[in-house]
Amino acid sequence: MLAIPDAGGGRGKLAENVMHFARLLRGAGLRVGPDRVIDCMRAIELAGTARRDDFYWTMSSVFLSKEEQRPIFDQAFQLFWRDPKLTEKMMQALLPQTYGKTGREEQEQSQRLTDALFNQPKREEEQPEEEQKVEMDAKLTFSSREVLQRMDFDTMSAAELAEAKKMLAQLRLPLPEIRTRRFAADARGHRIDLRATLRLSMREGGDIIPLVRTAPKTLHPPLVVLCDISGSMNPYARMFLHFLHAITNDRDRVHTFVFGTRLTNVTRQLRHRDVDVAMTRVADAIKDWSGGTRIGGCLRDFNFRWGRRVLGQNACLLLVSDGLDREAGEGLSEEMERLRMSCRYLIWMNPLLRYEKFEARPAGVRAMLPYVDRFLPVHNLKSLIDLAKVMNEPARRSN
Repeated sequence: MLAIPDAGGGRGKLAENVMHFARLLRGAGLRVGPDRVIDCMRAIELAGTARRDDFYWTMSSVFLSKEEQRPIFDQAFQLFWRDPKLTEKMMQALLPQTYGKTGREEQEQSQRLTDALFNQPKREEEQPEEEQKVEMDAKLTFSSREVLQRMDFDTMSAAELAEAKKMLAQLRLPLPEIRTRRFAADARGHRIDLRATLRLSMREGGDIIPLVRTAPKTLHPPLVVLCDISGSMNPYARMFLHFLHAITNDRDRVHTFVFGTRLTNVTRQLRHRDVDVAMTRVADAIKDWSGGTRIGGCLRDFNFRWGRRVLGQNACLLLVSDGLDREAGEGLSEEMERLRMSCRYLIWMNPLLRYEKFEARPAGVRAMLPYVDRFLPVHNLKSLIDLAKVMNEPARRSN
């Protein structure tokens, strides 16, 4: 049974415990603010704490925003309300779930909760500092590189995110060279350049000289990226921007735009060599981070203002979004059709594809999907590595 304080005589103690529990959830990545703590206390006063199930469902109805957060809430609830004063006991109960032979989803969520527990502020009843150091050393034994590649960005701890950013800085996105309509001198070319041949002949006094041959030039096409930075895309957009910083500083003709309720060009900000300075400048330039999403309006703005500037010369377009549009896909089909006709091929990367039972039910997803050449996930390092392989393949546009 859970050790739940009485809501009547010990109301002050209960309020303090609810506050610390909210801090734990916030450290684990859930959006829990002071307003929800107040709402939770009011709900508990109405529902009471006589029954364990009533207490659980009351708190979950207030603290949870979506069903995906329930696994981590369940673990935190079971650990915290057994003995909220002893963090060490919570860690001993948690670590076997984190590093044991459990399911993938539960294992990832436990690691996220582990990091939140270690970031909890010290309380008077906790054990001495020397014993805590021993446990922190045990916690900081990270998973292997292969496991880290398959971890969801949204479930990574702070240390794992830092390690993932280092790996992102080493990734590259190769694009196959394409033939252009321009020609360059080539000794093995099949086309004879008469003008260059005559010039060289006059320079040599009209003597017979070898013919100057040319061949079509090849070059890497431009890469244009449209990245969704709405609230639902927050953890994935941040990591993808680190990936784009590495790409922007590795090759030329990379154009990056972010959108939420408005479109923002962050290409110039990402060109700074220092990743921290670049991310700071990007944050300063973006005014609608973690807000709503107007995919149709932002794509319309891109097509009108930027399409003809950056989508020339067989440009490749990457669209990073979950397709959740607050305007229910209004005008989205027309803008997607124009995008598809303007670029060489269009790749849509959606973090919702990490779910095996993903279905194109939202109106925005249904409006965008018919105009996409490739539909790929973007939720971990492996998905970005697979993207590099896909981009290096010859483009095959679907009909």
